[in-house]
Amino acid sequence: MPPSLPDEVRRSCAQVARDARWVRIDLDAPTVRGGVSGLNAERHFLEGTPEEVARYVLLLDTINFGSGWFPTLRHGSTDAMTERLTAHARAHGPWWGSSLGTVDIAAVLDEDPAHPLMVLYKDGLAQLGAFAAGRDALELIAAAGGSAARFAAQLAAGMPFFADGGFYKRAQITANDLVLAGVAAFERDIDTLTVFADNFLPHVLRLDGVLVVDESLVARIDAGELLEAGGQQERELRACAVHACEGIAARLGVPPRLLDNWLWNRGCEPAYLAHPAHLTRSVFY
Repeated sequence: MPPSLPDEVRRSCAQVARDARWVRIDLDAPTVRGGVSGLNAERHFLEGTPEEVARYVLLLDTINFGSGWFPTLRHGSTDAMTERLTAHARAHGPWWGSSLGTVDIAAVLDEDPAHPLMVLYKDGLAQLGAFAAGRDALELIAAAGGSAARFAAQLAAGMPFFADGGFYKRAQITANDLVLAGVAAFERDIDTLTVFADNFLPHVLRLDGVLVVDESLVARIDAGELLEAGGQQERELRACAVHACEGIAARLGVPPRLLDNWLWNRGCEPAYLAHPAHLTRSVFY
C-alpha cells in the first residue's frame, strides 16, 4: 500500500532535516505546552448551513496564500483577508461555482485588482471551480470516504496550487479546518496530519530556540529578503519545523494538528510579531 499523504510529508521532512545545512533542531529548547485551538466564531463564518460553511472554508483555504506579497498589499495579513471574506459570506453567502475576475476579488478584499496576487487568487478560485465540477462542497468532502489524508490527497491531485510536494500545507490544513468548522469528521485519520508548515511556524520555533538557524540566514530573514520558493533555505526552514513538531507532539502526547494551532496562536503574541518571519513568494503559503 502506498504511503498516506501525511506519512509522505513526514518522510520527506525527516530527510531534509537530516541533511540540513542552514537549520538544526534543538528539542530541549522550551516551547508551547498548551494553548488556544479552533476557529474564531467571530472572525470566521461558522453560523451558516453545513453546505454554506463548507463552501466558505474551501473558498478561504483556496486563497490562503501569498504571505510573501503581503508587505505590498493595502491590508497585508491573513486576518485582514479572512475578515473581509467572512463579511462577504455573511452578507451574500460564500462564492461557489462562479467565474470570478480580479475586479470582483479585489473589491471584496479592498485591494488593487492589478496586484499580481489578485491574479493568482483568481487562478486559485478557477482551479476550485474546475475541481468541484458542479459538485457541492459537502459532496467533495464525502468523496474522501471519511479520510482526512485522502481528502488532502484529492485536493493536491486536483488543484495545482495545493500540490505542495513534501509539505502539502494547504491540502492538510483544509481538511483540519473543515473538522474545526464542524462540517467534516474524518475520524479515521484526522490526527495523522502533520503540522501545516508555512513561514509562521518556523518563525515561532526559531524565536523559541527549537530551530537554530545559521546567522547568515537569520540576517536575510531580518532584512526582509525574499527566499527562493523551493530553494534549500526555504525548504530547510519548513521541513525542520515539521520534523521538530513531530518530536514535540509526541513528547506532549497531542496530535501535530493541535500543536500547530498552539504555535500559530503563540506567534500572534507581541513578542513574536515584533520580529519578521521569512518571506517567500509562493502559492503554497
